[in-house]
Amino acid sequence: MKGIVLAGGLNSRLYPLTLSLSKHLLPIYDKPMIYYPISVLMLAGIRDILIITNPQHHEQYSQLLGNGDNYGINITYATQNKPEGIAQAFLVGEEFIDNKPVSLILGDNIFFGQSFGQMLKEPSSITEGAYIFGYPVSDPHRFGVVELDDQGNALSLEEKPDHPKTNFAATGLYFYDNNVVDITKQIQPSERGELEITDVNLAYLRLNQLKVQILGRGFAWLDTGTHQSLLEASSFVKTLEERQGIMISCLEEIAYAKNWIDEETLLKRANEMANSAYSEYLKSLLIKQVKFPWENS
Repeated sequence: MKGIVLAGGLNSRLYPLTLSLSKHLLPIYDKPMIYYPISVLMLAGIRDILIITNPQHHEQYSQLLGNGDNYGINITYATQNKPEGIAQAFLVGEEFIDNKPVSLILGDNIFFGQSFGQMLKEPSSITEGAYIFGYPVSDPHRFGVVELDDQGNALSLEEKPDHPKTNFAATGLYFYDNNVVDITKQIQPSERGELEITDVNLAYLRLNQLKVQILGRGFAWLDTGTHQSLLEASSFVKTLEERQGIMISCLEEIAYAKNWIDEETLLKRANEMANSAYSEYLKSLLIKQVKFPWENS
């Protein structure tokens, strides 16, 4: 399976922070925002990842992440010259996707919860249909709202409904079979001129091929699109890391646990970031010889 991180867009809600810097490079406590969605794809076992950026920010991402060797993955880049909806990612990434299934995650989404790695195994093995995640929210009218049956099959999907049928919001993490490119080519832009991801999901729903996994009690899904949500996400990560003594979304740790990189590579990464808490954490993984005790989290 291929993986796409959509990190384009104008990010105007975060002005002036994003006048010269991509939103997805802003810090969420101790690491760049882009680390968090990449870590989700890595937890799902995806090693071939495309990052879609604005043209003016491409070099910043390349300098930060390189080609992925430090994390045992392959990272390539593409640019979104004009943001025209989430589903546009499949057209931008058509050549990258080739004939494989694909997962798409929004660059400003953070996920954390127990056994998340296990939860991703089924959708990352998908060969037919689509798989999305629902999350209970107190204000579902602000989101795409999904209704499902007892078997996890979607019954309905509505974008920002006035009268939501459920309180389950569709999150920014999606898994699709290879038909998603052709489906995207067939949908029409919405009134705001965008290719809506909801329309892609509705196409799978009409084929009875849309499955939903609910992220329940104790699970965190954060969308970091405003100044307030940036602060809340940083506070969330800080609290968990200080209490538990582990890092959330440490790419090198995930790679090391999955044997995608060896001890030499891990130590090299630690030395490249000497005098930082991040470096000390990577070194501690070698000292303790504990490989990702929460690998399924």
